[in-house]
Amino acid sequence: MVKQVILGLQRASSDRGVVAAVFTGAGDKAFCTGGNTDGYSVYYSRRLPEYGDYMDLFNAIVDGILDCKKPTVCRVNGMRVAGGQEFGLACDFTVSSDLALFGQAGPKHGSALDGGSTDFLPWFLSIEDAMYSCVSCETWSAYKMKMKWLITTALPVLCVDGTFVRNPLVRTDAYLDDGEIVYGERVREDRIAATRKLVNRAEVTLDRLDTEVARLVWRFAGLFSGCLMKSIDGIRAKKKFFWDQMKLPNRHWLAANMATEAWLGFTAFVTRNATGRDVIDFLAYRQALASGSIFDEALVSRVLSKSRDKER
Repeated sequence: MVKQVILGLQRASSDRGVVAAVFTGAGDKAFCTGGNTDGYSVYYSRRLPEYGDYMDLFNAIVDGILDCKKPTVCRVNGMRVAGGQEFGLACDFTVSSDLALFGQAGPKHGSALDGGSTDFLPWFLSIEDAMYSCVSCETWSAYKMKMKWLITTALPVLCVDGTFVRNPLVRTDAYLDDGEIVYGERVREDRIAATRKLVNRAEVTLDRLDTEVARLVWRFAGLFSGCLMKSIDGIRAKKKFFWDQMKLPNRHWLAANMATEAWLGFTAFVTRNATGRDVIDFLAYRQALASGSIFDEALVSRVLSKSRDKER
């Protein structure tokens, strides 16, 4: 699949009949939620050269987006997290479903955001927002991303009785109830049941995304192609500068990390049915490292077992 994406970007770039390249996913649940965690755990963990070769292909997708001689549009049909967020950040424009969530997952599951997020996010967000987005592993709504200028637009995709409604699951911190301002937990408690009923009734349709993508492409078609791409490449150069500086050192570190924290984090994720959690006992892990423990199977078993025992 990764190789086909690389080829698709190359074909779009070289085909003079193409106005823009649109990068999207299938269905309405996710654009891309990152790599195949099961595959990382079962195959790539502790196979450092293999993961290094895989990262060469991942990096080639980002290079393909940044080097494409056509405007690139990320059509976000659902969740855009981890590697998916990095592919999207490399694109020139983002048209998103308002059901989509955006964010990172690396530090929670054994990786770092070295597929582009640490290079690109500081160009989009304030340095503290970029930092928090990278390390908190929180997901942010499409509306929050639009408010922070990370994406071009967020559009409603829930249709109830023929009318589009905005995503009702986006958290609201307060609302007015008979003249009383209601905060925090009561908002969630009062609204969660009604909200889920509404979502279950609604039909998800992505027609508005397609209309907006078509509008953007039509706008590009009405511009001088050479002037358009010179302008886009001038802005891309800022993202490319830091990406090009770091992509190879990051590739080597990510491969080396598959022998330690990535092995542990991805193993926790794929054994979640047995342990009851998709993460390790981080305090036990930190205590083990502080005491000078060797990173071996015994340490992995110990911090996974603690996760299981706590759940019991």
